[in-house]
Parts: sequence; structure tokens; C-alpha cells
Amino acid sequence: MSMWNTLAPALPEMVLAIFGMALLMLGVFFRSRTSELVSTLAVLGLAVVTVLVLLTGRGGVTLTTFGGTFVVDALARVMKVLALFATAVAIVMSTHYLRLERIARFEYPVLMMFSALGMMAMISANGLIALYLGLELQSLALYVLAAMNRESSRSSEAGLKYFVLGALASGLLLYGASLIYGFAGALSFEAIAEAVKGGAHMGVVIGAVFVLAGLAFKISAVPFHMWTPDVYEGAPTPVTAFFAAAPKVAAVAVLIRVLYEAFPGMMEQWRQVVVFMSIASMLLGAFAGVVQTNIKRLLAYSSIGHMGFALIGLAAGGAEGLRATVFYLIIYLLQTIGAFAVVIAMRREGRAVEDIEDYAGLGTESPAMAFFLAVMLFSLAGIPPLAGFFAKYFVLVAAIKADLVGLAIVGVLASVVAAYYYLRVVNVMYFHESRGEVAAMPFELRLVAMVSVIFALGFVFWPQPIVQLAQAAIRSLL
Repeated sequence: MSMWNTLAPALPEMVLAIFGMALLMLGVFFRSRTSELVSTLAVLGLAVVTVLVLLTGRGGVTLTTFGGTFVVDALARVMKVLALFATAVAIVMSTHYLRLERIARFEYPVLMMFSALGMMAMISANGLIALYLGLELQSLALYVLAAMNRESSRSSEAGLKYFVLGALASGLLLYGASLIYGFAGALSFEAIAEAVKGGAHMGVVIGAVFVLAGLAFKISAVPFHMWTPDVYEGAPTPVTAFFAAAPKVAAVAVLIRVLYEAFPGMMEQWRQVVVFMSIASMLLGAFAGVVQTNIKRLLAYSSIGHMGFALIGLAAGGAEGLRATVFYLIIYLLQTIGAFAVVIAMRREGRAVEDIEDYAGLGTESPAMAFFLAVMLFSLAGIPPLAGFFAKYFVLVAAIKADLVGLAIVGVLASVVAAYYYLRVVNVMYFHESRGEVAAMPFELRLVAMVSVIFALGFVFWPQPIVQLAQAAIRSLL
């Protein structure tokens, strides 16, 4: 019984690991034409693991195991479900594209499963060592996914850039962790919080900044964003969709846990860093996106800007700020997946197109695809009454209530500038002359886009479930 009590909180992770290894063996022994079977089984496996996550510690109970280094609370459950959902949708959206591009391999869904496993371990990490192990497991799979298309020099370059810069970020995080351990004498978040309660040694402050830098890389926050546009452009489009969704959720969840469980007494020190990253990310995401001609690079800068908005809630702190951050992540996730569903489906003359000018006349050639993408872009721009408007509204209100008025003003200005490049794509789709026939949108991509559009349009009429979910996620932290 004691062994079961020890392992029960980590049961979803263990099941996912076993499932991933079983599918790997299946692919190795039955190599011919197993990619779609493995993808289907992977989605089913992720669904099973999601149910296990919901059942683990239900009723708001917080569970810990492995000497307190692994925690399952409300925040962990909500964020794990989001990461698993994004992973499953990314696999579903990939099948048609990978088959057409002739890069369908059984390793693809297996790597996504192991990346999701790393994200789950990160989200439940209650100490610096557990955090690092989860981060590396997630990252190693992502490096390979970025370079998945071995026939493409751009994809290989994307994988190499991501690997080199990711290794640098991991080094920063490890160095910060070693400083914190050296000066605070602790690795678990509770012990670190206790050690710095009466005032933090300068070594701990510097260590915390290095840890923040390592995590900022994972969410593409400025000045650790440099990998994002090149990797987003070079990686296969379904992989880019995955990068833009699931890892962001996991990394922000870790940021919340590190800042508010390990360093709550150092808020004045780390808040300055978070505010700087937020302002820089919003401004760079807005102004650099204006000159982009590639839709994937545009969405990369959009992602950088949106992470800046998510950081506003972290900087604001308190129940309102943290709730706004989780709320923002949920809406960002659904809208980004919907936008990428159209980008993945977009093909002219049998080839995938990425230049914004290639979207010319889409409103005439495929009214449904144009409508789906337009709604997603309007929502990402924060146009009322779409869901994206409320995401930005809540984080800006939280900033104002936390006396961060300047940060809120920068957010509003950045949002106005960013609206230009979203609207430019809509203008190209509806008011430029068509460049030829567009391929029909596959069923699974149409379904994903439809769900995202229904959510964006219908949120204003029934916002309570998402608001309550965000509230439940942060309850254990307060």
C-alpha cells in the first residue's frame, strides 16, 4: 500500500512513459506504414492519460511524492490537461501534412508524447532538480522534432539553432540553480522560500535571475527570443503549431510555481525582471511582426508578443494577476491552434505555401478557410467581442490594480501596433487578386478550426467555465 501511495500521484506520467515506449517498439518492429497507426494510438494514449490526470487528487487535494519533489495540485492538473490537449491536437493536425510532404514517420507522435511527458514533469516539479529533468526531457524531443524534415536544409538549420541556444538556456538555468543551492542551501521550492524569508543573499538573487533567464527562453520572452522566428519558419508547420502551444503552457506554469512558491519573499527583485521582459516582448512582438512576409515568422513574433501579455499577469501577482495569466494561456492556446490549422491546410498547386502574399484571394477561393483564419487573427489582435479581447482585458486590469499602470499602457499601445499586421493578412485574403486554386481543407483541420472559431465567437456569451477553470488553477497557490 505504501508503494502505491508513493507512485499514485505520478501515475499519469508513468502510464504516458510506458505508452510512449510501447509505441516506439511497435514502430521499430512493424516499420512499414505504421505512422498513422502509431499516431492514432498516441492520441488515444494521451486521452487516457488526461483522464488519469483529472482523477489524480480530485476534489482539490494536493498530493506530493518522491520526497516532496513532485507535487500534484490544482495548477498542475489544469496545466497538464492543457498541455496534453495541445499535444493531441498537434498530432491530429499533422497526419495529412506529413503524408503529403512524405515525412510521415512513426517517431513523430512518439517524440511528441515524450515531450508531453517532460512538460508534465516540469509542471509538477517542486524542486530545481525535478524542474531541470522535466525541462530537458521536453527539450530533447523538441530539438529532434524541429529537424524532422531531413530533406529540408531549413528544417535541419532550425533544429541545430534550437539545440545550440536551448543548450545555452539549460546551462543558464543550471548555473542559477547551483547558485541558489550554494547560498540558500536548499533545492525544494518550500525550503528555498523558507531560506530567503528574512532577506535573500545577493547570490540567491543572481541565481534566481539565471533561472528566470532559462525559463524565459522556453516561452520566447525577450531577450531570449532569438531562436523563435527562425525555428518557427524552418520546422515543419505542424511542429511549429506544437511549439507555439504546448511548451508555452508548461513553461508559464513553471514560472508561476518558481516565482510564487520558491521566491515569494523576493517579489520586488524578480518583478523588475518580469516587467522588463514583458515590456520588451510586447514591443518587439508588435514592431518586428509588421515587416514580416512569411506567415510562420509573423506568428512567431505574435507568440513573443502574447507571452509578454501573459507576463503582465505574473508581474501583477495576487489572485487576480495569476488568474488572468492562466485565463490568457487558455485562450491563447485555442486561438493559436485554430490559426495554425488554416496555415497547415494552405496549399496551392500541390505545395504548402507560407508567404503572406500567397494568401491573396483566399476569401474568394475558399471562403471557409479565410473566415476561420480571419476570426483567429481578429481574436489574437484583441478585437472585441472575441475571446482574445477578454484575455488582454483581464491582464491589463490586473496590472492597473497592482499599480503597474505604465505596463498596462505599453500593453495597449503594443496591441494597437500588432493589430496592423493581423489586419494586413485579412486584407490580403479578401482584397488582393487570387493566385490560383487552393486545396480543400482536410476534415480534421476543418474540425479544429471550427472549434476554435466557435470558442472565439461564443466566449462572450458563456465565459464562466474558463473563468472558473482559471480560478481553480491558482487556488492552491494562494
